[in-house]
Amino acid sequence: MSGEGAAYDRLVDVMRRLLGSGGCPWDREQTPDSIRPFLLEEAYEVLAGLDEKNPAVVKEELGDLLYQVVFLGALFEKTGAFTGADVVNGIADKLVRRHPWVFGDASVADSRDALANWEKLKTQERRGTKKDSVLDGVPADLPALLKAARLSSKAARVGFDWPDVGAVLEKLDEEVRELREALKGGDPSRLEDEMGDLFFTLANMARKMNVDPESALRRTNDKFMKRFRYVEKALRAQGKAPESATLEEMEALWIEAKTKA
Repeated sequence: MSGEGAAYDRLVDVMRRLLGSGGCPWDREQTPDSIRPFLLEEAYEVLAGLDEKNPAVVKEELGDLLYQVVFLGALFEKTGAFTGADVVNGIADKLVRRHPWVFGDASVADSRDALANWEKLKTQERRGTKKDSVLDGVPADLPALLKAARLSSKAARVGFDWPDVGAVLEKLDEEVRELREALKGGDPSRLEDEMGDLFFTLANMARKMNVDPESALRRTNDKFMKRFRYVEKALRAQGKAPESATLEEMEALWIEAKTKA
């Protein structure tokens, strides 16, 4: 058995011990629904580690995420629905089946050709199932910005797409104009619609530029936090708090922070 296989089996054994008689009371009380938040949280922790470009953090967070996967599999195994082995074999079988240019006689010219063939195989597999749209594979619970990127990417793979970034920029200008018009009217429902259209177009523009919009916004959020904390620290050094400082004072410190954070 490979080192990875033995390590996975050890984790499964630990999980079964936790859920078994004499195991951990908290673990034994959990259900698939109760651990949903932890599964999502650990996925975001992995992303944070990737953003830090810190292999040690990524390794630890991947372990935490894998634990959630094994945990969820073990809970379903207790009900007799499927086993952890079913999960592992299922994804291995799918990868082999959808890579005939690696495990079979097919061939592809490049990564784009490989992706197109992957989508074609997925479509063939969906025939006869309830799924009848190229969008059906996009998870319902994805964060909205990430979901927008995934939806537009799925549609683009079947030809529903702008020809280039310039065309998306024109659409972006159109959406900004519509938002300005909505601001004049003041209708909250229309404002929400127009903001949504603007965000969706931005997600498309990021895709056309090969930029992950979720990562880009997360990076900007981190940048904002660093700079604003600099402003707060500088104000404290002056014996002030943000709420008692003027906008001009904070703006001056913000400009200073941009040169340092």
